[in-house]
Amino acid sequence: MFAEKYLQKDNRKALIDVQPKTECEIIVVIPCFREPDILQTLESVLHCEFPKSNVEVIILINHSETEDEKTKSYNLETKRKIENWISESSNPKIDFYAVGPVELQKKWAGAGLARKSGMDEAVRRFDLLEKPNGIIVSLDADTLVEKNYFVEIENYFTRNPKHVGATIAFQHQTEELESKHLEGIRLYEKYMNYYKMALEYVGYPYPMFTVGSAFVVKAGAYVKRGGMNRRQAGEDFYFLQNLVQVGIVGEIKSTKVFPSARISDRVPFGTGPILQKWMKGEEDLTRTYNFKAFMDLKSLFNVKHNFYKTEKKLFDEIINTLPESVQRFIEEDHFWNEVSDLNKNCSTSDSFQSRFFHKFNAFKILKFLNFAHGQFYAKEDLETQFQTLNNLSKIRH
Repeated sequence: MFAEKYLQKDNRKALIDVQPKTECEIIVVIPCFREPDILQTLESVLHCEFPKSNVEVIILINHSETEDEKTKSYNLETKRKIENWISESSNPKIDFYAVGPVELQKKWAGAGLARKSGMDEAVRRFDLLEKPNGIIVSLDADTLVEKNYFVEIENYFTRNPKHVGATIAFQHQTEELESKHLEGIRLYEKYMNYYKMALEYVGYPYPMFTVGSAFVVKAGAYVKRGGMNRRQAGEDFYFLQNLVQVGIVGEIKSTKVFPSARISDRVPFGTGPILQKWMKGEEDLTRTYNFKAFMDLKSLFNVKHNFYKTEKKLFDEIINTLPESVQRFIEEDHFWNEVSDLNKNCSTSDSFQSRFFHKFNAFKILKFLNFAHGQFYAKEDLETQFQTLNNLSKIRH
């Protein structure tokens, strides 16, 4: 039992009392809170080409223990509709389970805990099958998938058996969006591409899209990483950026998911709230991080090898040759303490340079960018910054 200790934490109880089929190697987890279009998602999943293995789909209907009665009733009705749909949609290759409604602890209720509850149940079921390489798929209740979705997920891990997870290509749904809404989602997708490309260009080894409806993880790696976090938003970002410390997280480009571009205020940040601010004129998606700030980061990453087994005095001398934004950030962030800690625990320069990005990780990069734009740079036109980066990337390749 690879997950026994993990599952014993918090006395996690089984949510499904039916034994998983021995042929099951893929489990899809769909959190569902007040979702009007969940049946469209389930239809999309049902009509996929099926892989060699069997598939399970766990729909985790959830709400806070303090949720209003209207929402609780809505979720109960959703469960009834899903169960009726399941009874009419049988296929020997796939099993659907409508779980809940699960009442989430008020303090943590939200997207993170809902996703975690469903993924923990997937782990439990793979543990019963003794399959640490079982694949847990994260999907959302407003997302559609391509017909080759399962086949390409299975193919990816057949080709890359040592990888612990992967992100999946995505494209937001744009049908019937009015012009400003459509412009907003296209700008947001361009920003996401710009940000990922910029991280890759400056030498960050783990650039990736972090979209809750578009990633997969092996059950054993999920356990090793400590499971999904309970954040009310951004749980996917934190999970995936920590997962890279467990092993290789790749990218599946041969299939695609189609998340909704709906406007929402359910979570503090993410696509929904950003689009809502854009529609209200409170967020300007035509502007983004100045590429010069990324180039400042590149200057730091280019000299990281010089920090191996270095003394504080030499470290300061190297830092003082870098752009002022980096100098100030390194000082205010007390990054020397983290470099010193790395040197105590790394016996080779290669291991130091690899683990350097466990310290100067995606969270710290975002912190630096916000710091730099607070004191040194103004945000610039997205299209201009994107083209600048694109041209430099072409030259380099």
